[in-house]
Amino acid sequence: MAAEPGTLNLQVDIVSDVVCPWCIIGYLQLRKALDSMDFTVDAELRWRPFELNPDMPPQGQDLREHLALKYGPAAARGDGARQRLTQLGAELGFEFDYHEGMRMVNTFRAHQLLHWARERGAQTALKLALFEAFFRRREDVSDVQTLAAVAARAGLDAPQAAAVLADERYAAPVRREQAQWLEREGHAVPTFFFQGRYMVPGAQEAAAFRRVLLKIHERGEDPGSGAG
Repeated sequence: MAAEPGTLNLQVDIVSDVVCPWCIIGYLQLRKALDSMDFTVDAELRWRPFELNPDMPPQGQDLREHLALKYGPAAARGDGARQRLTQLGAELGFEFDYHEGMRMVNTFRAHQLLHWARERGAQTALKLALFEAFFRRREDVSDVQTLAAVAARAGLDAPQAAAVLADERYAAPVRREQAQWLEREGHAVPTFFFQGRYMVPGAQEAAAFRRVLLKIHERGEDPGSGAG
């Protein structure tokens, strides 16, 4: 990726899951930081796979039941936390629709589709469409036909998307990528890696991302040897 003189040539790897609310919040904070810089940033975003619930059964699990089993009864009653997330999302331009009967699902298929979309230059478009599908449209992002429809909304070919999921051609590469980023300490989501060197954990505020961007710009550092 070539950049004009004076432009920050930026590579950002984002370890995330499509059912993680803090992942879309973190992305929007990063986007806010990128848009606020006094210099031009030519940013390449690469979404890396992480499954919050790799052992989730095919039918999924009621959100409150899931939170209670994973984090304790208090988490299942965390309406205040969800309200704060909803408010923060609204401030950043994203709508969360938490509702009774909301279910957590397995996201391995979604990550396979994202791997395919990256090869077509549409990974971020698909990632955002998946966030919207799960958090706003009440859609099952583990279902093949639903995922194909989401891919179409992101400008991709729905029949090709369904075929990719049917033959699982990207299952093994996604598993390898998951392991690779776990080895690089991407144990929680979101985790951001800048230029293959600087790790920023969590959904930081835009100001924190600005500081990283300024440091990279001041040092004139190009992308490093992050994973392909």
